[in-house]
Amino acid sequence: MQRVHIIGGKNHGKTQLIVELVQELSRRGLRVGTIKHTHHQHELDTPGKDSHRHRAAGAAAVGILSPTLSAVFLPVDPHLPRPADRYAQLAPVLADCDLVLVEGDTQAAAPRIEVWRAALGTPPLAGRDPAILAVVTDDPLEIATQVRARSNLPQLASWILEAAAGRLAATPQDFGDSASKQVR
Repeated sequence: MQRVHIIGGKNHGKTQLIVELVQELSRRGLRVGTIKHTHHQHELDTPGKDSHRHRAAGAAAVGILSPTLSAVFLPVDPHLPRPADRYAQLAPVLADCDLVLVEGDTQAAAPRIEVWRAALGTPPLAGRDPAILAVVTDDPLEIATQVRARSNLPQLASWILEAAAGRLAATPQDFGDSASKQVR
């Protein structure tokens, strides 16, 4: 499963960028999956409903099939160690996707791209995490990590496909001059 994580602080535009990337890449004929990663505890099912009751009874997995949507709940036992790669659990469901965009998970061992907006007054995560491939912004930014233009969605989408395929070097040499401190 080729996946790229779109990370960033609250309200920096992660969801909006993912929505626009899904639209752009789907328009190109690609199948794009998404995963929303959260560190918050959310009940994803409706307490009292049959599927929730199945899970509460101890089902290892609970599926829901409706005429227009399918879902699977995979409970995580808080008393057991977490698997090293929880994304592997979802790989069979996302196997037909050309790309999977994950919103969040700043610690992922997969390509990570940060969305950043100066107006929010927080420093980019990439300033302290050199493993972040790029910062996506249209704001002026002086940083060692390469900066990609938020406003050029087609070029950004193509670049993300390259990142997912693992064909990008650690430096922006494939994209003209190596001045990574300028918005591209």
